[in-house]
Amino acid sequence: LYMSSVAVLVAAWVRASRFDVRVAVRRRWGWAVALGAVCAGLLSFVVLRSEAATPHPHGIGLAAAVAWRGVLYGVTDGVLLSVFPILAVFAAFAGKPLLRRLRGKLAVGALALGVSLAFTAVYHLGYPEFRGELLRKPVAGDVMWSAPTLLTLNPLGAPIAHAGLHVSAVLHSYDTETFLPPHGNP
Repeated sequence: LYMSSVAVLVAAWVRASRFDVRVAVRRRWGWAVALGAVCAGLLSFVVLRSEAATPHPHGIGLAAAVAWRGVLYGVTDGVLLSVFPILAVFAAFAGKPLLRRLRGKLAVGALALGVSLAFTAVYHLGYPEFRGELLRKPVAGDVMWSAPTLLTLNPLGAPIAHAGLHVSAVLHSYDTETFLPPHGNP
C-alpha cells in the first residue's frame, strides 16, 4: 500500500508538472549512480557501527527480506523523502533567473534540502519511537542519502543510497526498529 501510494503521488506530480523523467534520469547519471553507491557504503558503515548484530532469516527468507525490506522499501523511501521534494523544489524554480547564478542554485538547493529534511522528520514522527531524541538519526541520515540527487538533480542517486541503508540493516541488524519496518507498537 505504501509503495503504491508513493508511486501514485510521484506519477501524479510528474503528470501535473510535466516533469520530464527521461531527461532527469539521463542528467549526470554516472555521477548519480556513483555518488549513490558511495553514500550507500557510508550509510552501511553507520548501520554496522550504530546497531548490534541480530539474527536474520536464511535462504529464500533472507532473499525475500533483502528484496522487500531492503531494496523495495529503501527505494520507495528514497523517492518519497528525497527525490520527490528535491526535484519538486527545483522544478518550481525552473526557468527563473534565480537558477542562472551559482548563489541562486545554492539557495534553491538549500531550500530543496530543507524540504527533504521536513519530509523525513514528518514521516518518521509517524512512528512512536521517533518522537524524541531518536528523530535526529533519520534527519541526519537524510543529508547523506539525499546528497546524490541534490548534487546531480538525477532521481537515481538517493534511492540507491537509501536502499543501501536498508539492505545493510536487513543483513546486519534485522530486528532493528531504527532502520527497518515494521516498527514497534506504542
